[in-house]
Amino acid sequence: MKTREQKSQVIDNLTAQLNDNQIIYLADISGLNAQDTTRLRRACYKADVSLTMVKNTLLSKAMEKADKDLGQLPEVLKGSTSIMFSETGNAPAKVIQEFRKKSKSKLPLLKGAYVEEAVYLGDESLDALVSIKSKEEVIGDIIGLLQSPAKNVISALQSGGGKLAGILKTLSEK
Repeated sequence: MKTREQKSQVIDNLTAQLNDNQIIYLADISGLNAQDTTRLRRACYKADVSLTMVKNTLLSKAMEKADKDLGQLPEVLKGSTSIMFSETGNAPAKVIQEFRKKSKSKLPLLKGAYVEEAVYLGDESLDALVSIKSKEEVIGDIIGLLQSPAKNVISALQSGGGKLAGILKTLSEK
């Protein structure tokens, strides 16, 4: 059993992690055997996702102390909970989805997620979370959208000039 001081230290560490991360996933991996748990940890490591088992009571207290609105996330703290942190919004969701495909199981079970101030609850959110674009992808889309009107104007002017000259030539010949 941990002392009150040790528990307080764990809560402070969890609170700091919650404050420092914009992507937080809560999952239940309790049904996985040791071999599958090791495979999941490797998959997380490869995807730059940190995976840690946490006690619900300690995580709940850390959530209360955190400087962000985690919405209804504390309500999913029942049973076994693992917390996943990532720099990329959809990385943990992709790890879970890929792991399920390979192991042909419904585990790990997604309990909820906090991604860039949006809260997702329940395993049915997994598909929505997988399709979240990273910040770099969104920036790329915006740049593409901003460039496309200019490209359209330039191509219209280039092709329009030829059309206009053709029309003027036809008119002058009449």
